[in-house]
Amino acid sequence: MTVDARAAVAAVFKAACPDCRGRFELAAPALRLAIGGSDRTTFYSFTCPDCGVAVRKPAGERIIELLTGGGVSTLRLHSSL
Repeated sequence: MTVDARAAVAAVFKAACPDCRGRFELAAPALRLAIGGSDRTTFYSFTCPDCGVAVRKPAGERIIELLTGGGVSTLRLHSSL
């Protein structure tokens, strides 16, 4: 049996809540990434483990690369023309 090396390493990301100012680490399954057609529609989100607020932050190219490489679930948004 072979083991996928990516599955063996759990990605953890540092995050902060703008509401309660908590700082914490989140595993990939706790984050969601949405990639849209513009900066406004490209973001990552999570629920603050300290206060429970839904947090949404913009995601630039580097953040997208880190999150997708770390196994974060990604949703590609398409606009209808």
